[in-house]
Amino acid sequence: HDFNNMLTAILGHSELALRDLNRESPARPKVERIKQTVCHLAELTNQMLAYSGKGRFVVEPLDLSRVVEDMTHLLQLSISKKAFIKYNLERSISAIDADASQVRQVIMNLVVNASEAIGDKSGVISVSTGMMEVDREYLSEVYLDDDLEPGFFVFLEVSDTGCGMDFDTQARIFDPFFSTKFTGRGLGMAAVLGIVRGHHGAIKVYSEPGTGTAFKVLFPVSQQDVPRERPGDSPAMESAGGVVLVVDDEETVRAVASMMLTAAGYTVLSATDGRAALELFRGKFKNIDAVLLDLTMPHLDGVATFREMRRIRADIPVVLTSGYNEQDATNRFAGRGLAGFVKKPYDMNDLLDAVAKAIKG
Repeated sequence: HDFNNMLTAILGHSELALRDLNRESPARPKVERIKQTVCHLAELTNQMLAYSGKGRFVVEPLDLSRVVEDMTHLLQLSISKKAFIKYNLERSISAIDADASQVRQVIMNLVVNASEAIGDKSGVISVSTGMMEVDREYLSEVYLDDDLEPGFFVFLEVSDTGCGMDFDTQARIFDPFFSTKFTGRGLGMAAVLGIVRGHHGAIKVYSEPGTGTAFKVLFPVSQQDVPRERPGDSPAMESAGGVVLVVDDEETVRAVASMMLTAAGYTVLSATDGRAALELFRGKFKNIDAVLLDLTMPHLDGVATFREMRRIRADIPVVLTSGYNEQDATNRFAGRGLAGFVKKPYDMNDLLDAVAKAIKG
């Protein structure tokens, strides 16, 4: 909870800074790097929630080349200083239907595995994306999925100039806790296999001792269009209007949410907890167009605050915000008519979209 609050503040302030910086500012790439790092940290928390059974994965159309491109700095930090990464990313590539967090985990695990195979020597890791057409003979030699049909696939290939593997090692590479390097990363390749299986894909392995190894991951082509907005771009906003009450006990979150809403043209009122929110709401409920309400607060939590607000004004649109996943957070509001939900850490687009939809009804 506290960690997601801090990420929300950092992400929000980085987006506000990007709005104020022109394209040529030398500070812009640094701020974009901060934003990307926060997004990766948010994905890490989602992965930890997944391991604990609390995760929520979102399958959406993704541009695989763009996902790799946005990870280049993080990948470089994750490998041996003697290893060099070379990229060959297809620019015009079909989308895949996938969870971005899980795809990034596949990329990271394959690159780290390649770095370990290179070891203390100098070597090259090649990361490639593209499209390919495969036939039944090709599919007969892959790990998973027995039901794949021949046709076009989007691929991710990670190869290295490391030690390579013999046949026996290749047969065990996806076993949990098996590793050619005893570095404690024994779940890495098993996780890759599980994620690819969950995305109805396949993996092909090429390797020779003393030559190196290549892992080629195949993803089915999406039938949807991928969103074209770049992650580093500032949110495009229409001029908004209305009064929004922001209720959150964490000052940094309250402040950044207020700043983002103000930048979009809203008038913002704020309250430090449920009690303060109700006191303010009783006097101004006729003028408030929407409420952004935190779930976990001292004195009076989000559920009790929501209930009391609805007694004062039954039609007030309330957008719930929480670091918990949507299903867990909203279960306690079942049948009570929440106008929306925003998971922490949220970016400017998520917040403004949820508030605008709530006000429009």
